[in-house]
Amino acid sequence: MSEMLFKKTDYTLQGLLTDIDIGRIGLPDIQRPFVWTNAKVRDLLDSMYRGYPVGYLLFWETGATSDRSRTIGAGGKQKAPSLLIVDGQQRLTSLYAVMRGIPVLRDNFQHETVRIAFNPMDGKFEVPDATTDRTPEFLPDISAVLAKDSFSVITSYLSRIEVTRVPTDDERDRAIKAITRLFELPGYPFVALELSSIATEEQVADVFVRINSEGKKLNQSDFILTLMSVFWDEGRTALEEFSIETRRPPSSLGAASGYNQIFQPEPDSLLRVGVGLAFRRGRLQHTYSLLRGKDLQTGQFSQQQREQQFERLRTAQARVLDPTHWADYLNVVRAAGYRNARYVSSEMALVFGYQFYLIGRTEYGVPPHALKQAVARWLFMSLLTGRYTGATETQFEKDLALLPASGDADAFLRTLAEVGDSELTADYWDKTLSMELATSSGRSPSLFAYYAALVLCDARALFSKGRVADLLDPPASGKKKALERHHLYPKRYLNTLKIEGVRETNQIANFALVEWDDNIAISNIAPKDYWPRYASRFSASELETMMRWHALPADWWHMNYSDFLRARRPLIAHVIRDGFSLLATGVQAEKAPSMAVVPK
Repeated sequence: MSEMLFKKTDYTLQGLLTDIDIGRIGLPDIQRPFVWTNAKVRDLLDSMYRGYPVGYLLFWETGATSDRSRTIGAGGKQKAPSLLIVDGQQRLTSLYAVMRGIPVLRDNFQHETVRIAFNPMDGKFEVPDATTDRTPEFLPDISAVLAKDSFSVITSYLSRIEVTRVPTDDERDRAIKAITRLFELPGYPFVALELSSIATEEQVADVFVRINSEGKKLNQSDFILTLMSVFWDEGRTALEEFSIETRRPPSSLGAASGYNQIFQPEPDSLLRVGVGLAFRRGRLQHTYSLLRGKDLQTGQFSQQQREQQFERLRTAQARVLDPTHWADYLNVVRAAGYRNARYVSSEMALVFGYQFYLIGRTEYGVPPHALKQAVARWLFMSLLTGRYTGATETQFEKDLALLPASGDADAFLRTLAEVGDSELTADYWDKTLSMELATSSGRSPSLFAYYAALVLCDARALFSKGRVADLLDPPASGKKKALERHHLYPKRYLNTLKIEGVRETNQIANFALVEWDDNIAISNIAPKDYWPRYASRFSASELETMMRWHALPADWWHMNYSDFLRARRPLIAHVIRDGFSLLATGVQAEKAPSMAVVPK
């Protein structure tokens, strides 16, 4: 058996807190300083209060000269960390935040103080809210309580209760015992396994991955991000900062920023794009081994191999995080008709679309106009067909394999077009798509493709002069969405016809996009009653165009509901085809099926 890399050490919570205070225990770069949600912190404290075990801690003994660590909490420390947390960081950081009242980082990279309330009358912890703050039985913040002595807290607590009522002797005893037990929490015992200082950074990273891979707690991207923290922490930090930037408006007007409301990827999604560029792999399964320096042919590891693979990833990631590339790709997504993250059915399609964009731009030298059109067309096809749902990595690996070996721009464009044509056949447009529209799913890919097609066709909302594109844009969305999904046959009206149940009333073919005030005004009026009134707003030609955009069969307001649904689905499919045709060629598809025919 190999030499043991760890030893067992016993701690109390107070001992751990003191070591954090002076800086002896610090946070290693293989983990980010995030704390749990307040609810999880509450549950942890409750388990400790009841005397339940809460798991062991894993430290790495590195000596006092480590420069690859971060301390917990704000402010300076007396010494450099000699013990780094490998496993248990969430528990220990959360406890430190509560017991010391120290602000720590949340997952939005903002400092925040964690507050937990405690009710001595029933011995329960709660996440504070307006109720706990105004209820005298609660101690609203145990951080403030534990900064005092137990006697003064007990005296003050009972005095506050007596202002509103006289507590019984039993209540007084329970409160005294509960507060006393609360003050015993610093003595709670912890067991720590301490990895020896002879363990290398790679071994520590491997231990971390092995521990957290049980029960599939981590996925392949987590493994790679862990390894990046050891060997290229700047790269991981750059992914995190870019991800935050896409969600946070710039601090000054006109400043360059990745902020948008269409695509706000997590660090692991950005990592996936970089891995695809660097290694032309859709699957992440072998990338962890590659970045550790493993030769997949011989199975041997080497530092030289590791450095070479990380250099490839560095080069690729620089392209992924390039502000010009990012801004240009967001315009491609908008050009595909998708204006709002709410109406994107698969983020993975956006991830892989970005990979294709970067490959075409930086490796094949595709002219910008042709590249944008080709990738927008690919993106529309991928989202419409749900290409990247299910076995996404396998599908993208196949797609990458289709790209020509040479850097021929025309061959690249032909490949994307041919794959799209093989998916969106005449049979798909005429039959398959209509069947896919026979659903009540509120997040159907075909429904969102219909919205995108309305954007591409420059359509107006039903009963409105407002363009769908403008109304779908996030800036147009306040507390009340600018556009609403309106039941053409209102639900309560259908109920009077004995048509009930969401599956029937919420069919995609029963919805149209209207401005919210029109949706409210129409309410539950029968279509034969509200249609003539709203139609009178428009000229005959405007009405014809509006009915074409919104796929409304002739005299639809008089139709039987099931006949209406069957008649409208192929018309919606044709609008989607119109949008795709405009995107691909600039020309609309051939004449739509007759709006007067009811398919049987």
